[in-house]
Amino acid sequence: MESFYRTHSYLVEHLGNPVRRELMREIDWSHRLIGIKGSRGVGKTTFLLQYAREHFSSADRSCLYINLNNLYFTEHSLEEFAQVFYAQGGRTLLIDQVFKYPGWSEALRACYDSLPELQIIFTGSTVMRLKEENPLLDGLVASYNLRGFSFREYLNIKAGLSFRPYTLDELLSNHVTIARAISGRVDPLQYFDEYLHHGYYPFFLETSNFSENLIKTINLMMEIDILLLKQLELSYLPKLRRLLYLVFTQAPGAVNVSKLSQETQISRATVMNYIKCFKDARLINMLYREGETYPQKPAMLYLHNPNLIYSNRSVPADRQAVCETFFYNAVHSRHRLNMGANSVRFIVDGEHPFRIISQRAKARMSGDMNYAIDNMRVGHDRVIPLWLFGFLY
Repeated sequence: MESFYRTHSYLVEHLGNPVRRELMREIDWSHRLIGIKGSRGVGKTTFLLQYAREHFSSADRSCLYINLNNLYFTEHSLEEFAQVFYAQGGRTLLIDQVFKYPGWSEALRACYDSLPELQIIFTGSTVMRLKEENPLLDGLVASYNLRGFSFREYLNIKAGLSFRPYTLDELLSNHVTIARAISGRVDPLQYFDEYLHHGYYPFFLETSNFSENLIKTINLMMEIDILLLKQLELSYLPKLRRLLYLVFTQAPGAVNVSKLSQETQISRATVMNYIKCFKDARLINMLYREGETYPQKPAMLYLHNPNLIYSNRSVPADRQAVCETFFYNAVHSRHRLNMGANSVRFIVDGEHPFRIISQRAKARMSGDMNYAIDNMRVGHDRVIPLWLFGFLY
């Protein structure tokens, strides 16, 4: 136990000064069992350690961070460890990478039932289904999603500011005033292209190569978040990688399942299953027409965030694709998106039609639609700067 306390103290004391994520404010910390999901690389470990530092001193033994990667848990059970921690006065147990522990949901439920004053906060992959596939935890766990950095968070970091997030209703009704207030303090366009290229994942805060880190993360998503958690054979990995490469080079675009099946030698049904796995791992997004959903074929596939577009490109990225991917990722954090008809790319929450266009295409705009415009600081009427949607969280 002492070695775990020493590790906890060292990690908290050497955390540095991480950015305080908006999710820290949104979570109801009164729950006894809290699950924080997020795609690989978005900063879940840092989030746990930051919570420990904000609420406990590094010497406070009532809080303890543990990583279930530790080989100790191949010999000892999580329930046994939690009981010893609890008996010594422990009341908040922060568990990282819970999915590495066999039977993790049963173990969490046992701890919840037998240790009534123990709070457990754990992290897991987005591929995990905390409620749908774990009836033992249904009604007990409060589940939250930690996303990558929004453009607002990135701008606050780079410019040393503290802009707050806005709701979609605020942007639709008052975007001119909001954009003027922000632009009066900093030029958002000075930072927007940087964010599109490398601002979603926290790797940009490190001195190591961003692209290499992102490629390693993508591979870990396939090898661990998909193969391990979905219990797929390792021999399937080459075909899985081939399929992901084809999706990456074709997105955004319509889904041709037959062609993907032919080029990867994977059955049509399995292609759709793998695409769903890519979505769960936060590698892609699926855009459906209204009234349709999985397991139906999506109308369009998008990469999950614009940084991914640049990760495997031997040719310059298409600006329209980058802008649409940014819009989908930013708005999808709080809202439902569907594909519209004709020139309407997105329908938000079933009532707000949007087109994403460049400044050069403004002459083709009509008055019955919302427009998100690239390379614009301040909009007017139903014409909204694209960057401003990065302030939704």
